[in-house]
Amino acid sequence: MKKIILTSLFLACFSSSAYASSSTSTSGKADHAPLASKITAEEALDKLMAGNNRYVAMTPSLCKDTSVAIRKELANGQAPYAIILSCSDSRLPPEIIFDKSIGEIFVVRVAGNIPDPIILGSLEYAAEHLGSPLLMVLGHEKCGAVKATVDADGHAAGNIGQIVKKIAPAASKAKSDSKGKEKGEIVEMAVDNNINMVADSLTENSSILKHLVKEGKLKIVKGKYDLDDGKVTIMK
Repeated sequence: MKKIILTSLFLACFSSSAYASSSTSTSGKADHAPLASKITAEEALDKLMAGNNRYVAMTPSLCKDTSVAIRKELANGQAPYAIILSCSDSRLPPEIIFDKSIGEIFVVRVAGNIPDPIILGSLEYAAEHLGSPLLMVLGHEKCGAVKATVDADGHAAGNIGQIVKKIAPAASKAKSDSKGKEKGEIVEMAVDNNINMVADSLTENSSILKHLVKEGKLKIVKGKYDLDDGKVTIMK
């Protein structure tokens, strides 16, 4: 019985692993983190969503490699195949919800998943210098930063006011389109607006990202995380 269980775990490792589709080097060692230049944006998105499906099903990869050898290999350089601009909310760490290991995704997190020049610079670095072909703007339901903006009508004390100021257009649009909807619905409308506006603003405010998108070297997608079931939905 023990042997059967171990065999099942071994097989599951190769069938559900984030690296199952990776190549194997001549030394026989699995290519744990495919070079960004070797993978398309569509393939990168498939890998993210496959990982999220495993997370939702509570069947995470059994053989994510975080060994000393891999850490030493990655110390010589990185080539993440996806960039995630995510909210800082503690309930949606991208590496966990996409079931990824070290070296696979380049994560930039900030409240409300909003970009400023420093955030944009980080995204540009990953896209241009590391060659990541996919950039996902990842928001989530019940976002505290968005709710605070809806509640504060675009004004807040301290540096939080800078966050609210960025999200205010999304909140204002939600309120104008709400037509008597309840507050929770307005917040979700504002969350969706914010994700869309942020994604659109990236190429508007970064000539580097705009050029990469135009050249077909970068694809920008929008995702929304459900706090209740853990599912990431790709938005149109």
